[in-house]
Amino acid sequence: MSTTLHQRSLLISAIFGLAVNCALISTPLAEVQGQKPIQDPITGNEDLGDLSQPQQALAQFYRGFNTRDLKMIDENFADSNEVAIDNPLGGIRRGADQPHLMYQGVFKSSADVHVEFWDYTIHRAGDVFWAVGRERGTYHDGDVVKNLNIRTSRIFQLMNGRWRQMHHHGSIEDAKLLGDYQSAVRSAAPITK
Repeated sequence: MSTTLHQRSLLISAIFGLAVNCALISTPLAEVQGQKPIQDPITGNEDLGDLSQPQQALAQFYRGFNTRDLKMIDENFADSNEVAIDNPLGGIRRGADQPHLMYQGVFKSSADVHVEFWDYTIHRAGDVFWAVGRERGTYHDGDVVKNLNIRTSRIFQLMNGRWRQMHHHGSIEDAKLLGDYQSAVRSAAPITK
């Protein structure tokens, strides 16, 4: 049994390693291969319909995020210690409880962050899909509403007939925007680890 679990863990790690490598290079390859990034944003206002479809799994995440619904965030992420998040607010986090803890801190913040996913491509290999694109939105810094731009990738695994998020990576290219955003969110609610 232990050998089987270890082999499965190695297989899953290899699949996600491949997916991450593909995600890092997929946008230029998508354009070379003729796949154009989708410009219609996923906001979370879409019909969630069939969560066995990649777009609906993404829409579920953005609905949970933009409505501050931690239960929906928990349902979107896999209940697995193999979950990994790397983003501007929480740094690198690993484990089944980490999405809840990180987003709880964001939701408690008065920064009132709202984003949509756009300029994206979706790629699938068997029971894994990854989406590579951008988030745009706003957040409050005191009384000032500021724009937010984040490069984002998300990796999902098909589990029991529905997609569950296993990995999220977000990056903010503009160093000033990154610092301002971190300050605005963290000043109102510390991110717990």
